[in-house]
Amino acid sequence: MPARKLDPSIAETTSAQHDTFVIERELEFSPAQVFAAWADPVAKARWFSGTAEQWKELVRESDFRVGGRERVNGAWTNGPVSKFDAHYLDIVPDQRIVYSYVMHIDDRKISASLATVEFEPSGAGSRLIVTEQGVFLDGYDDAGSRERGTQSLLDNLAASLRTPEA
Repeated sequence: MPARKLDPSIAETTSAQHDTFVIERELEFSPAQVFAAWADPVAKARWFSGTAEQWKELVRESDFRVGGRERVNGAWTNGPVSKFDAHYLDIVPDQRIVYSYVMHIDDRKISASLATVEFEPSGAGSRLIVTEQGVFLDGYDDAGSRERGTQSLLDNLAASLRTPEA
């Protein structure tokens, strides 16, 4: 079979850059409590977003079940709209969530990822392990911002668990 030739104009504009990261957190809450903060749409809305000073929520939909979908779109104060569109692939209550998702900035798809969230007992609390395997598309240079953003969201998660609902 002859070698396939790429159209030079496409080759210059398409690319796929892969990255994987793992974040572990020790939390003073049980795996069931931490899992509930991911599973319950109201609880998740308390921590899974940008700060009110920097980000305005436009869309939030959650269907937390295997085969279900979650969407969160918001506008940043500097203009762009970020769009998170996830599909749940595997859910084991209080133990594991696996989902895939794509991210858009405005109308440009910037990435596709597979994320695994694990909840393990640890002492009187739990160990939360987030593993993400991502591909950044067509010249989008993440430069570690996805991992830093996930760290920030996990900070928000811990704070939301420590702060009773109003």
